Amino acid sequence: MVYNLVTNVESCLQVSRLVYYSHIPSALAVLFPGLYVLFNSGKKLAGILMFLLALDYSVWCLFDLIIWTNLDSRMVMFFWMSIIPIDLLMYVLAAYLQHVFLFNGDIRFRVKLLIFLLFLPVLLLLSTKYNLSGFDSVSCNGIDGMIGKYYLYASEVPILMIIVVNLLRRLRDKGVSRDERRIAIYFSVSLFLFLAVFMAGNLFASIYETSNSLWAFSQHGLMGIVLFSGVLTYLIVRFKAFEVKLLGAQALVIALISLIGSQFFFIQNNTNKILTGITLVLSTVFGWILIRSVRKEVERKEQLQVISDSLALANVRLKELDNTKTEFISIASHQLRTPLTAIKGYLSLLLEGSYGAVSAEVMDVLEKVNLVNKNLIQLVEDLLNVSRIDAGRIKYSFEPTQLETLVAERVDMFMPIARDRGIELGLRLPKKTLPKMMIDPGKMREAISNLVDNSIKYTEKGSVIVSVGPVRDEAVRILVEDTGIGFREEDGAKLFGKFVRTQETTKVYVSGTGLGLFVGKSFVEAHGGRMWAESDGLGKGSRFYIELPFVNPKAPTPNDGRVRGEE
Repeated sequence: MVYNLVTNVESCLQVSRLVYYSHIPSALAVLFPGLYVLFNSGKKLAGILMFLLALDYSVWCLFDLIIWTNLDSRMVMFFWMSIIPIDLLMYVLAAYLQHVFLFNGDIRFRVKLLIFLLFLPVLLLLSTKYNLSGFDSVSCNGIDGMIGKYYLYASEVPILMIIVVNLLRRLRDKGVSRDERRIAIYFSVSLFLFLAVFMAGNLFASIYETSNSLWAFSQHGLMGIVLFSGVLTYLIVRFKAFEVKLLGAQALVIALISLIGSQFFFIQNNTNKILTGITLVLSTVFGWILIRSVRKEVERKEQLQVISDSLALANVRLKELDNTKTEFISIASHQLRTPLTAIKGYLSLLLEGSYGAVSAEVMDVLEKVNLVNKNLIQLVEDLLNVSRIDAGRIKYSFEPTQLETLVAERVDMFMPIARDRGIELGLRLPKKTLPKMMIDPGKMREAISNLVDNSIKYTEKGSVIVSVGPVRDEAVRILVEDTGIGFREEDGAKLFGKFVRTQETTKVYVSGTGLGLFVGKSFVEAHGGRMWAESDGLGKGSRFYIELPFVNPKAPTPNDGRVRGEE
């Protein structure tokens, strides 16, 4: 009996060194990352669970360390009995952590109830022979009961399967990005390997607990946590897992302080100790300031990201509202155009005397109504064109057209209006006939009409001259030059916007809509050309330009079989 006791003491002392080197480093390897995640993830559920898992493993290592290095049978029996629920809790926490980490949400109440029922037999039978049936004084070990030998492993294997199932569910989700898939794989596989190797080591140790050499081999099962800890650190650094920030700055400061602090173990001179102490204090203070500044910078970036996301959502909402507005304008314009066209027809019949002669007084009223009706029809047409342009539904019928003839026709149409206002309206055409151009005559008539009409409206006296001529043998330029109110240089770029009118134009012509130039510019650009305006200042007149290439890049080629088509 004395020999067995001596052998037992020697055996325990021999394995204690291995236990220290297998348990303490592995516990620290996961406890430090667990603490780091807890304090740097905003104490969210995933961070809390990660810390609890690290703490549970560290407590298990501590209890197991006491068991294998203590000769007091009472201590061994107590901690051997207590380590069973800690072991099972480790697996439950791991599966819980994986679910929250992958799916960013808590588990359901019924699942928590099942977990409680899983623990219930262990808690009820903790201090009975079904958990720990005795003590082996020869091997200095406790003797497992049914809970330790069968129930524990029977409960842990399904939990490992749950981890695999959760990973497969995550990978099957089509909305998961490539980086999120990589994070799920790295985290889940390393967690599974840690738990599987840990369980295999415990199982191997329980089978070969009487053989020191084989038992020592089983302690390699604790190294699975090192793999998991390493992968966890990689995920934090590479993918900002657990929403952890500041890792680089904090690691640098801790490493610097540790390096300086380690000098106290080697310094013999008091002066050097004082200088090193001062350096350590300064490094700590400035390191704290650095971490604080980096933290503020991270917070500012997060705030900017929130603002950016809000602006993006607002922009999407504005686009939706703009589309709704465009649809409303289109529908309303269509509904207005029909009665206005009917009014125009009846007014024409009345003015022509189709319904009998009318007095001069009534004729004057009918002409005013007809003018107002024409303005309304033009407004509705402009609104329809704007809605079509915004929706990309404008159709263009390109055909060979003599541009000088089209311009001359437009100028002739405005001659009576210019004459009534006492304004000279002139036309200058090139001496040499221009080649025919592939344009949409209707759209180009409207663009030219908008410029001529615009110049006549805002010219109180003087002239409006329309010129047509080639430019560099590549394009043709139409110039509408007036002696009207002009505009400021800063207003030049704004003139071609929707519903844009300067203060001066509202004083001269109150009922303008600010759509004509926008529509005309859109039509010209659809022909591969450009439209712009120039002025020397207020009261010094304006110059409006249309420049079209001789070869229309937007028109279909003859080989297309489509002379008329939609852009």
